[in-house]
Parts: sequence; structure tokens; C-alpha cells
Amino acid sequence: MPETSSHRTGGPARALRLGVCGPVGTGKSSLIALLCRELSDSLRLGVVTNDIYTDEDARFLRSAGVLPAERIRAVETGACPHTAIRDDITANLIAVEQLEADFDPLDVVLLESGGDNLTATFSPALVDVQVFVLDVAGGGDVARKGGPGIERADLLVVNKTDLAPYVGVDCARMVADAHTARQGGPVVALSRTDPESVAALTGWVRAQLDRHRTGSLVPRDPGPMAAHSHDHVHA
Repeated sequence: MPETSSHRTGGPARALRLGVCGPVGTGKSSLIALLCRELSDSLRLGVVTNDIYTDEDARFLRSAGVLPAERIRAVETGACPHTAIRDDITANLIAVEQLEADFDPLDVVLLESGGDNLTATFSPALVDVQVFVLDVAGGGDVARKGGPGIERADLLVVNKTDLAPYVGVDCARMVADAHTARQGGPVVALSRTDPESVAALTGWVRAQLDRHRTGSLVPRDPGPMAAHSHDHVHA
């Protein structure tokens, strides 16, 4: 078990709650598995997954052996995925608080949204910081289409960059579009086979944990709506 987990310097006396959301198939579960593998030697971690009718994501993570099975909890939302992470967070909040109580102290609880669309974001009452995940196999134009997660989540991950040559995507252009959409907000172009990108992701998570511990991390609400305008037609 890590020896540094109880380190607190004036921030909240609970774990950092980090949300991971994004469209179906972008690699949210794999990203959480990656973080668990990379960070579990030095940090105490827990996971809460969301699926509509199953606990499949939780079972995937348990079978992967990334954490002790009892540290991975599942919420079956029974409704649209964004409902349980934004509109009525009760089931997720109970799961997180129970996990923290059972394994106190934890450093980070990772919450995975069920796969949704470009409008999904977490309530700041549920998570302290959130990551939105896209993947190159979803199309090179997705990043520039915008939306609250793409534009205003705390971090945007462009995932599976190693697949770009096989799906005809200009990865550099997609990442540039992501930076433009986020107006300078952080973007990580990630491949599990690229140590530099993995280090960028884990370094970002550790930086958020440091901010949480010192009390300087204030949860921000990306909002359910992206900035938009309507052309007015005058008769």
C-alpha cells in the first residue's frame, strides 16, 4: 500500500473526485485502467463506474486487476448516463461516500460516466475536476464541433492516437482543432503505447491532487450548453 496517501495540507479531508466522461467507445474505461496501473503504487485509488443496465465497466476493471476488486463500485443508472452524473447525482454520491468511508483515507476516486454524447458533463457537486475523452477513431472533425465537455472540461484527452494512420485521421490537425476549441485549455494527445503522453496525463492528475490538498482547487461547472448564437431572420 502507498505510504503517502494520508498527506493533507489544508485542503478537503476527503479524496479528490475526478470524473471521466465522453461519447461511447472513446476509451474511458481503458483510460481509468491506465491511470490505476500508473498511479496505484503511490496513491490510494477507488473507482465508481456508471452503466445504464449493467456493471460491465466495473467488471472489466476488476478482471484487469488494476485495483483490488472491492475498490471498484458500480452504479446502474437506469436512465440516460448524463442524468446520474449531472441532474440527480444521488446514487453516485452515495457510492463515492461509501467507498471513501470503507477505505479511508483514499487519495483519488475516479468516476466514469456511462457513454453518452458531446453534451455530457459532471455536476461540480459530484466531482472536483473532470476529463472529457474523444478518440481519433470517432472522426478527425469531432474536436472542432465543440460542446461543453470539449470546450470547458478541465482536461480534454484525444485518445488512441496510435490508430490515426489506420482510420485516415490527421492527428496533429485534430489536436490543433482541440486547442482552438478550448482557447488554450489543456489537451493531452494520448496513446497507451506512448510513455510521454502517459506521463503528461498522470502528471496532470497529480497536479490536480496537489491543488486539492492545498485547497486551491475549486470545481468548475462546464455547463450543459455550449456557447452558441442564432441568426435572426427579419421579415
